[in-house]
Amino acid sequence: MNLLSSPFESIEHAVIWLLVIFSVATWGLALLKGVQFTRLKAQDRKFHKQFWATSSLESAAELATRQPGAAARVAQAGYAAIQVGDAPHAADLSQAINHQDRLERALRQQIVRERRSLETGLAILASIGSTSPFIGLFGTVWGIMSALKGISAAGSASLETVAGPIGAALVATGVGIAVAVPAVLVYNYFLRRLKLTAADLDDFAHDFYSLAQKSSFRVLIHPAANKASANTAAQKVKEAS
Repeated sequence: MNLLSSPFESIEHAVIWLLVIFSVATWGLALLKGVQFTRLKAQDRKFHKQFWATSSLESAAELATRQPGAAARVAQAGYAAIQVGDAPHAADLSQAINHQDRLERALRQQIVRERRSLETGLAILASIGSTSPFIGLFGTVWGIMSALKGISAAGSASLETVAGPIGAALVATGVGIAVAVPAVLVYNYFLRRLKLTAADLDDFAHDFYSLAQKSSFRVLIHPAANKASANTAAQKVKEAS
């Protein structure tokens, strides 16, 4: 009997096909997340190298607008929180805001956004890893019930009659375990990489905060970088609306 002949032939066949779909999704997500984390690591490493090679916090502002990556976006959020205009002593509302508190909030919110982006797909892996064995067990139980009904109708309980249908039903449990194990391993692997990336962003945010503290949480950004930062902020507002 071919267990993968048709997904509509029986319940256990449908269960096995569902588990096959779960397996494809697991390896597809593993590939996508691997590319995402690898590219992000390379982007952040390049940005860190160029950022710490600059002479001052102000001179690195334009670099943050040009470079991609999570660390660059955290820096952009920090610059947007503490940038001042050409007249730093102007008595407007923007100068009355506590830049220190605004910087802390901006850095924290941007790190949360980066975590949410990196967490995309991990919930699916966790769900596949936790439910696949039970789905396979359901297919096995249903297959054994069907096999017992067939054996009862045949009126024979010999080994040849029992072993075939019940053995075929047990395949669903094996497939469920085979799908769950890679999903759990992939989930744990990328969860650890997520924690390491978040820790690196926290460290960079702390360093950025210390640099901003030396300039009294106010920086005068180059006009080109200021314009690029404003366009980025406007785009974020537009997407949020």
